[in-house]
Amino acid sequence: MEETKKEPQPPLIDQLKEYAEIRLKLAKYKAIDGGSTIFASMIADVVVVMSMVAAFVFASFTLAFYLADLFQSYWEGFGCVAILYLLIALLFKVNKARIEKPLANAFVRKIFKNKNND
Repeated sequence: MEETKKEPQPPLIDQLKEYAEIRLKLAKYKAIDGGSTIFASMIADVVVVMSMVAAFVFASFTLAFYLADLFQSYWEGFGCVAILYLLIALLFKVNKARIEKPLANAFVRKIFKNKNND
């Protein structure tokens, strides 16, 4: 019979320490991955929102100048656009509670969407 040489096993405490260190590193890497994903997603969202705001502003000026041309008066054209935005603001004010909750839920889902993937 052939004897096989067995390597001596490290003590159990050393193995547990190594396991704990590896788990800690894994937790750090997961946190970094999650944080960087959220950060990148937020930067992309900010760029999209800024682009949408710029498009909205230019569309507002276009509408105001178009209405000014129709009414043959700048103050009437820009005034109509201002009144339109005032009405929109009042609608948002009246429906604030119905608007806030879905927005908050969407934000929380976006932050914790990686939790479901792990």
